[in-house]
Amino acid sequence: MTTRRDFLVTGGAALGALAIGPSALRALPGFKPLPALYTDAATRELMMEALDAAKRYGASWADVRISRNRNNSIQTRERQVTDVVDTDTMGCGVRVLVDGCWGFCATQELTKEGVGTAAQEAVAIAKANRIARDRRVELAPSPAHPNATWRSAYQIDPFTVPVETKADLLLRANAEALKVPNVRFVNSGLSFVKEERNYANTDGSVITQDYVRSWVTMSCTAVAPDRSGTAVRGPEVVQPAGRGWEYVLEADIVKNATKWGEEAAEKLTAKPVEPGRYDLILHPSQLFLTIHESLAHPTELDRAMGYEANYAGTSFMAPPEKVLGSLKLGPPMMNLVGNRNEVGALATIGYDDDGVQPDTFHIVKDGILNDYQTTREQAPWLSSWYAKNGKPVRSHGCSYAQSWADVQFQRMPNVSLQPGAKDLSWDDLIAATDKGIAMIGRASYSIDQQRYNAQFGAQLCYEVRKGKIVGQVKDAAYQMRTPDFWNTLDMLGGKSSYEFGGTFNDGKGQPGQANAVSHGCPPTRFKNANIINTGRTV
Repeated sequence: MTTRRDFLVTGGAALGALAIGPSALRALPGFKPLPALYTDAATRELMMEALDAAKRYGASWADVRISRNRNNSIQTRERQVTDVVDTDTMGCGVRVLVDGCWGFCATQELTKEGVGTAAQEAVAIAKANRIARDRRVELAPSPAHPNATWRSAYQIDPFTVPVETKADLLLRANAEALKVPNVRFVNSGLSFVKEERNYANTDGSVITQDYVRSWVTMSCTAVAPDRSGTAVRGPEVVQPAGRGWEYVLEADIVKNATKWGEEAAEKLTAKPVEPGRYDLILHPSQLFLTIHESLAHPTELDRAMGYEANYAGTSFMAPPEKVLGSLKLGPPMMNLVGNRNEVGALATIGYDDDGVQPDTFHIVKDGILNDYQTTREQAPWLSSWYAKNGKPVRSHGCSYAQSWADVQFQRMPNVSLQPGAKDLSWDDLIAATDKGIAMIGRASYSIDQQRYNAQFGAQLCYEVRKGKIVGQVKDAAYQMRTPDFWNTLDMLGGKSSYEFGGTFNDGKGQPGQANAVSHGCPPTRFKNANIINTGRTV
């Protein structure tokens, strides 16, 4: 257990069910029981000092975060380690409200004087911000959580696993991929994040949380025997997760490296796709990105209200009062849910950075736009619509800051497409398709500043004829207009085919911040999609 001197301890409560059973888990290399979670007394004292100072200097409301942020990554190429990175920071961020304006200040001086000075400066910044205020900040109500703890669904802390063990795993996987004929280059990597957060606010909340995120990457490059072409499978062959070292072991990259290498080699002989109209079958490892870009980003309320524009644009799903409850985004089978409680998902958390315990909410319900992603500041912006529809003004718990040094703002929760009523599989969708293109894995994409027009590719593209995959094709991408595309949805996989895709570093804001987010979905079919050939030069 670390203390304030050598950094703080955090942790959590309930753990989700894992693919490895408890007895097998205890036998895994690196397994140690996780320590109990509590708020360190010295850390609590510093947070109370920061809040008291904020009130003394004139804040009507304040919160404070004292956190430790750790990052570790190891990268390899063929038979050598190319990079090892470890970062570790700890500090305090104080946010205040003064006359309806925000102020924020961060410090690494973890003393009473240090956090008190930060609170004083945050108040001064809030007062200075009054000149630019366009609307008074009002916070949606939220109950206090005076002694709350939460830990994410990891069982083996990856920061306790030796770098030699991590490197050995990657190099063994590389060696297997290089055995595949025509595979000449292999890159692989492991990335881990551990955030230990303590939070308190003047409502009376005191919250301690501990969560881990892990990511495995591998990229296999095949070269034609006559060196006339190359083909790549990867690097996103394993989806990142809010899990620990046990997740890395479950991915079994040494065994799967052969398959990924063979998929790269097969691409060398793939024929160019013939442009035209096809039924489009998307695997969750590809569909998650389309969900992320075309549905999740445009339902961030700050984008819809025009407050987020310079970084990745605004939203065509606006203005809220005219499109909520009426904009048809898909057929009745389409239900898109925002949440922060799916076990192992990247945005899953017990409490957000406003001190809110997040809820589960429908962003799209029965094909109709139903709600936006909100924070305590944003929820009152929709108060008249909520009142009109008999809904309480409540934050959905979407506040997040990437570290103690950054001010929190609205960030994406897990945004997931719900499975269909019938338990259909990927193979069922293929079998039901006469002429189609099936896509696996995310690749290059482009989307406009209102999230309306877009183009998406894939790592693996297959031609489907009369219910069977007949081979790989290359240079395939689909073009779409968001509402038109989603309204062609005609088949959904079922619960057993539901999987997470996700992004480890999703950027937003200026100065930019990154968060991690998962999107659950089943395989899905879209009718009569516009498939183009991206390799044509004329």
